[in-house]
Formats: sequence, structure tokens, C-alpha cells
Amino acid sequence: MPAYRAPFIKSSEITSRSLYMKRRQFMTGAIAAGLSGSLASSANAALNAKQSSYIVNDKITPKEDATTYNNYYEFGTSKSDPAAYSGDFKPQPWKIRIDGMVKKPMEFDLQDLMARMPLEERIYRFRCVEAWSMVVPWTGFMLSELLKQVEPLGSAKFVAFQTVLRPEEMPGVGGFAPVLDWPYREGLRLDEAMHPLTIMAVGIYGDVLPNQNGAPIRLVVPWKYGFKSIKSIERITLVDSQPVTAWNVSAPGEYGFYSNVNPERDHPRWSQAQERVLGAGGGFFGGTGKRDTEKFNGYGDEVASLYAGMDLQVNY
Repeated sequence: MPAYRAPFIKSSEITSRSLYMKRRQFMTGAIAAGLSGSLASSANAALNAKQSSYIVNDKITPKEDATTYNNYYEFGTSKSDPAAYSGDFKPQPWKIRIDGMVKKPMEFDLQDLMARMPLEERIYRFRCVEAWSMVVPWTGFMLSELLKQVEPLGSAKFVAFQTVLRPEEMPGVGGFAPVLDWPYREGLRLDEAMHPLTIMAVGIYGDVLPNQNGAPIRLVVPWKYGFKSIKSIERITLVDSQPVTAWNVSAPGEYGFYSNVNPERDHPRWSQAQERVLGAGGGFFGGTGKRDTEKFNGYGDEVASLYAGMDLQVNY
């Protein structure tokens, strides 16, 4: 497994704090200038989140787009289904179990966890394997800070994640022909999970996560395709071998374990050379809001070393 190294963030990717604060202060005027999106500072204060230097200097996706155009198949397969059919989902109270190859297996109450974890707001690119993308302000904490509390054993090599399964609250999991083998499962290599860019998000646009975006807590791994960022997590297990993941089981020829954003490797149904940016010239809703896809979603300076020597065409 490649050795971990501390991240290096290109200066061009970091917005200065003074400029960022001015952007927040004058966001209303910025909309008229074509810089849409807003960060609810009062709500973020309620979450006790500090500002982070992990800020891409891109136009933020309008909140309306980011909260109504989602993949969350537990609530339906259409992009509008999660917002339309997740109203009965109950994100509180919530507990997360962390077990497996750890010295101290623990169960965390989410409210207690949020009160003592160092929350911060980060603005990340978010790229779907379907070739659409967003730029989203997340509030959360580094996954590494959570895993350190359970003390991973030296034998642990991977981290497995599992979404809660509540058929009575999730209308998309029933029927005679389920889309996936529920519950939804994902996984990371341990060094990927411990990387500073990998966060557990509890908020979006300065407020708590809405149900359709993975309430009350989800993974965000910005250099990977969005389906890796598993939602509504109830269990995390450290293991010594590559864990089973939902989409890889469903279609192994289409969805690999790593799923790093890579314009050089197309999905069988979607070219990855370009992406359509929601809220930028229309995106999938019309217009020409396209950009060239960047390898590792633009985070290569920070994460490429994790895959040194690997063939990313084979290990897709």
C-alpha cells in the first residue's frame, strides 16, 4: 500500500480567507453578477463550523439544484425522487457503530459526536459517474479523526461502510426487482479513508443535511465518483481485505472499487472526457455548461501518490 503523505494544495485552488469572507458578505450582489450559490453563515454558526482552506475557486452550485437533482436509489431512481419521497425518513436520533479490526469498537451518538468533533466548512467539487458535476459547500469533519478514536489495528487495510436500511421509510428498496442488493455498501482503502480530504459531512450550504442529500451523516471523497460517497451511514467496519460494494456487485464491468475520477477511462455508457456542471449555463437542464474533466477531479496534487505504480485503467 503506498505510503501516506500530507496533502499539498495548489495555491490556485485556495481562496484567501479575506476574499472568501467578502464573497459571503456580498453574495446577494454576486448573484446578479452570475456567481450563484450561498452559504448560510448563521446556520453554519449553529453547527459550530469554522472556515477551511479546502476551498475550490469555482462557482458554487445553486442550493436548489444540489438538493433536487440527486441519486439516492433508496428513495427512487429519478433525480427528483429523493427530494420528493424522503420526507418520511427519520434522521434523528442516530447512532453509528464502528467495529472490526479496531482496538476499541464503539457506538457513537451523532449529536454527541457533532458537539465534540472539529467541524469545518469545505467547498469541494462533486463529480457523478453519469458525467454531471456540482460544487458544494459541505460541513463536516475528517474521517481520520473519527477512526483514530477506535484505534485501527495494524492488520486493518480497508474500511467498509453501510447505509441504514428502512424499507418502511425508503420506498425505493422494495418491489420484485430491486435495483441493488440492499443495504447500500461502499468501501475505501485505509489510507484513502485517513486522507485529510476525506470527510464525514453533516451539513450542506451551512445547514444540516436534508434527507435527500444523505442525512444525517454521509461520506464525501472529492476525488472519486459520487456513488463512493455513501449516504446515511450507520456502520463502519475495518477489515483486512477489499470489501464488497453495492455497485461493483451489481455491475462489476461498469463500477470498479476505486472509482477515481478519470477522463482517460470511460464508463461503458458515459464518456468521462467532459462533464456537465449543474447551474452553469444550464447543465443537464439545457445550455452548454460543460467543462473538461480533470483527473482525480482536480485533486491530483493531493492524492495521486496514493496510486503510485497502479494501472488506473485496470484498477478503475
